[in-house]
This record gives sequence, structure tokens and C-alpha cells, in this order.
Amino acid sequence: MYYIGFDLGSSSIKISLVEVETGKSLGVVQEPETEMCMIAINNGWAEQNPNEWWNYICNGVEKIKEKYSVSKSQIKGIGISYQMHGLVLVDENGASLRNSIIWCDSRAVEIGNDAFKSIGAEKCSSQLLNSPANFTASKLKWVKENEPEIYAKASKFMLPGDFIAYKFSNTINTTISGLSEGVFWDFEKNSVADFLLEYYGFAPSLVPDIVDTFGEQSFVDENGAKESGLEVGTPIFYRAGDQPNNALSLNVFNPGEVAATGGTSGVVYAITDSLSGKESTRINNFAHVNYKKETPRIGKLLNINGAGIQYRWLLNNLSVNSYDEMNALAKAVPVGSDGVCVLPFGNGAERMLNNQDIGTRLVNVNLNNHQKGHLCRAALEGIAFSFVYGMEILKSDGIKVNVIRAGNDNLFRSEIFANTVATLIGYDIEIYNTTGAIGAARAAGLRKGDFENYGKLIMNNDYVMAYKPLKDKSVYEEAYQKWKKELELALKNK
Repeated sequence: MYYIGFDLGSSSIKISLVEVETGKSLGVVQEPETEMCMIAINNGWAEQNPNEWWNYICNGVEKIKEKYSVSKSQIKGIGISYQMHGLVLVDENGASLRNSIIWCDSRAVEIGNDAFKSIGAEKCSSQLLNSPANFTASKLKWVKENEPEIYAKASKFMLPGDFIAYKFSNTINTTISGLSEGVFWDFEKNSVADFLLEYYGFAPSLVPDIVDTFGEQSFVDENGAKESGLEVGTPIFYRAGDQPNNALSLNVFNPGEVAATGGTSGVVYAITDSLSGKESTRINNFAHVNYKKETPRIGKLLNINGAGIQYRWLLNNLSVNSYDEMNALAKAVPVGSDGVCVLPFGNGAERMLNNQDIGTRLVNVNLNNHQKGHLCRAALEGIAFSFVYGMEILKSDGIKVNVIRAGNDNLFRSEIFANTVATLIGYDIEIYNTTGAIGAARAAGLRKGDFENYGKLIMNNDYVMAYKPLKDKSVYEEAYQKWKKELELALKNK
């Protein structure tokens, strides 16, 4: 018997099957094999057709059943992970009214900033734990202001994962974690943020019903079964945004545990039991998957736009053939890159830098002595230093760290990168071979609340290794302080 997990990203959807009893992954497929279409009518906009997500989901179910010779009757539950902060609007018949405005769309930035000023920083920070910023609520306000004829037809708003669950079940609902990522949740009153609805002029009826993150949320109906190829009555047991789900996939549930990813952009997601919103303009705060009023678990999310994209840019523009070659060149250069320094912020405005866009900066290059190996090492170190800088911001907001866990992907495959972060932070970085789709499938079994055995399951199936802090920290600290001075100078002169 198996659970099926879906990980709805902006470039593709991954589908996984895991064994109910052991949690062992049977396999993962991707749909489509090339990237999904993203629609950008204007600069800074990003939309996708939610019905295309559903088509790819259905194709993926058929593909994974056929590949692993699994019948629909063997699939006993569904888990869903999805791209955060998106907006889907449906009418009273459940038909989508427009393309989804997805997470990387920036059209509502000013709407959110104005709300933060008008409502007040203290109220937003203490009750929403965030600025409304460019999140789902502000995107809905943009529709209300700019597409009133569409807004007038709207019966419910949904997050992307809510829409997929609806297509399976013909039932519209959401979770506290989901509402918090859209900045619709009042943590002080433990309810929907009525004051935000009132400020934006939203009818409370637009908010979906709320269900638990783990449990029987809804069931595949006849139409969902016909289109998806799953069995009528198959329960949806779990739903969460991609970053909370990534943390779940890495067994990150409790204060002191941190999940990190190092892809095109980087994310540090730290768990706390504090409802502090001190750094609410630089750090996002969401109800984690195991959040409860009596035992609050908040995921503090710090995003670093300029991460792996920096190293990929070098791959594309240096005379090198692979990341392995770049890593070998970097290893031949000492810690600190002989003074060469890279500020890796060339992927747009950085929230952790108070939304300043300072670009990528390469400094202290000596044309007589420095080679491409220095650029490779300086880039890896610069990205690692930006992670450490972000951890300092998190610590200033009350985060305490016991362990960092990361997937065995991209930057964390680099010994230089991982050793630099581990040594400067002073904590182990545990590496696991897992994915969001596998995590979503396994989470279907967590409706019983057996988190302890879940952790053992991940250790038994996914653990790869741990990077431990190196004993000689001084050379790393000296290089980091030099990098930090260059960053402060860049911010001062911006």
C-alpha cells in the first residue's frame, strides 16, 4: 500500500509514491518533463493557469502508476505541497476566474507596503507577524482594484494547494498554515485577521473553511477520480506550502531545528515557539505545519535571492565545463580567496537587506595574481557568507540553533560551501537525500501524530552525512568579516 505526494512548483510538478508501512520511496516522476509555462504580461508579473497544474497532476498520476505497476486501489492517501503565496480565484461554480498570480509576481508590493504603514508596524508585527508585503492578501487587493469585474464574480480565494485539493474532491478548504502564508491569520486572536479583511474591503465569505494540516481534509469524488485516475474516496491527509513542507521533509518541527535549501535562491527556515515579529520586514513568519495555539511552532523564513544563480552564472560565463571542475578549481585556492570578494546579490532586491538591490559585486581582484579558481571560491564563500549573515538576522529575532538540516542538492553538495557555513555558525549541517514530493507523501501518515517515529523513518531512509564545524575557525572568521565590511560599504553607498 502507498501514499502519493504532490509537490507543485512553478517550473514543474513532482509526484512521489512511498510505502505506507516503511515510508520508503518507491520513486518520483516529474510532469511536464520540460518547464511549465509562466506568463509575464508586464515586467514583474508572473502568472500560471491553475487548470494546467491539474492537467499535469493527472498526467503525473498516470505516469507513476504505470512506471511502478501500482493500481489506484493501492494508493491509500494523498499529501500536497505547493508553491507558496499564490492566488487562485474561483466563482460560485468552482471555475477559476483568471490565471493564478504566483509567488514571484511583484505587482502588489506597493499595496502591501501602504497597508503596513496604514495599519501600523506594531499591529502588523504583533498580530500578522509580517508586513502584508507582496503576499496573497495584497494580490487579492490588486485584483479588487484593477479587475473589479473579476473580483465581483469571486466566491472564494485559494492558495495553489487548496485548488489542487479542490479539483480532487470538489471541496474548498484551507489550513491555518496556508492562511498565515497569505498573511490572513491573526496570531494574537488565533483567528482569521478580520482587521485586514476590513482594511482591504474583503468579504469574510471569500475565506475558505479551515481544516487541520494533518487529517481527513477531503476525499476524492467521482469527477476527481475520473480525471486523476485515483480511486473514489481516497482521502487527502495533508497540505502545506513548499518551505514548511521542505522542513517537514527534513524532520524539522521543533525550536532549535533549522531547514536550509541552496538552489537558485537560498532559504533558511528556522522553527521557534516565539511570536516575535521584530524583523517582520526582513523575515517572514508563518504557522508551521505543527502549529497550535497552545504549542506555537512558527517557521521564520529568510530568503536569499542571490544564491545558486550566482554560481550558475559563473558556469555559463567562465571557460569551464561543469560544477565539478569549478569546485576543483576552488579547492586549489585558500580560505578567503586571497582577498577576492563576491557579494552575490544579483538576482533582484534582497528582503534581508531591507529590499535594497545592490547587485553582484566582485572586488579586490588583482589581474596579475588571481585566476578563475579565485572567482569560483570567492563566489562559493560569498554565498555561504550571505547564509551566515542571514542566520545573524534570525538570531537577532530570537532564534536559537541546535541543528541545521539540508537536502542533498545544489550548493550543499559543495564541501567548501557547507564547511564554510557550518564552521562560522558553529553547528552541524546534516544532509538528507529527500524531496518535497516524498515529504508530502510521507506526511499523509502523520495524521496519527507519530512525529517521533517519523524522525526515525527519515534517518533510516534518507540520512547521508553531516558537515561538522572545523576546529580552525579563525581564517573563516577573518574572511567573513572582510566580506561583511564590503557589504556594509555597498549598502551605505547605494
